[in-house]
Amino acid sequence: MSGGPITARVASGVSAFSAEEWDRCAGSCNPFLSHAFLSALEDSESVDFRTGWQPIPIAIAGPDGSPAAVMPAYAKSHSQGEYVFDHNWAHAYERAGGSYYPKLQIAVPFTPVPGRRLLTRNPTLAPGLIAAAEAVVAQNGLSSAHATFLEEAELPLFERAGWLIRVDRQFHWHNDGYGDFDDFLASLSSRKRKAIRKERAAAVEGLEIEHVTGSALTEAHWDCFWHFYQDTGSRKWGRPYLTRAFFSLLGERLGDRVLLILAKREGVPIAGALNLIGEDALYGRYWGALEEVPFLHFELSYYQAIEFAIAHGLTRVEAGAQGEHKLSRGYRPVPTWSAHFIADPNFRAAVAEYLEAERRAVENEIDYLGELMPFKKA
Repeated sequence: MSGGPITARVASGVSAFSAEEWDRCAGSCNPFLSHAFLSALEDSESVDFRTGWQPIPIAIAGPDGSPAAVMPAYAKSHSQGEYVFDHNWAHAYERAGGSYYPKLQIAVPFTPVPGRRLLTRNPTLAPGLIAAAEAVVAQNGLSSAHATFLEEAELPLFERAGWLIRVDRQFHWHNDGYGDFDDFLASLSSRKRKAIRKERAAAVEGLEIEHVTGSALTEAHWDCFWHFYQDTGSRKWGRPYLTRAFFSLLGERLGDRVLLILAKREGVPIAGALNLIGEDALYGRYWGALEEVPFLHFELSYYQAIEFAIAHGLTRVEAGAQGEHKLSRGYRPVPTWSAHFIADPNFRAAVAEYLEAERRAVENEIDYLGELMPFKKA
């Protein structure tokens, strides 16, 4: 380090820190970076060495001995639950005789939400966290380190350290000062405006929509949502990542930042969407249903989220990974970034060449998709 040597330590988990210690570095803007969320993953055994996500957060102490910089990091024995797919890299490296796993993953598990990964009370320590991650790779013979879903402001730090930058895209809804949902609809083309109104009417016919948050959340709510989550998880991933205990801990530790949107038929929940509330954004995470109802997914996961964001003055809705179908519902294509440290110089060169071509393709795709937005033409 140009400012002199630093000492970083690897802890046994986020739970090894007090909530005050961790959150003083993480801040309060993004709930997924909070001690409450990350420790709930650990304490519910959703992440541990048995699931292939061994928590090994990296910390740098300040002059007072308490953490002045922390990094959520995991030793990974696979590439599941990351949403930035490097399976082809793993296969190529292993075909060449290397061992891709274990690797170091700097991320929030199972959460494709952009945010800070260099959590500091003192910004000058951010490069030290990157250097510490590289040291963990070198000292433990790991193949690589991957910081996924980075906040854009952190990109220059990783670039200056020589990490390879990868670009992908998501769809986010942006609040352009709308007064209500009808105000948002008025910004769309007539054809799309009518289509959304028809979708919403069909989705809620015979149903009651309920928003639940804070102290109103009960174990009965989590029992219902667990069934929804299992149904979606078994179809998408083969095995749900989160344990049932996680949802109870989430409600207990972070209930005021949870928004559970339920659809009920004759008082019985048949579908639900789970969101977390940030200081300036609503983050959609999981959805599931026990009945097939046309357009209900769009209603609970997208339209209800937009209404909530407008009513609470939030600037955007981040509805998770993938999903071109979000485009026609007013969600804009936006870039997301990750940074990758590859230890083997030959493998690094091959990955760098691939990323350059991929980046051009993704940027072109974002430009093209942006032209398909359903808003009125100027």
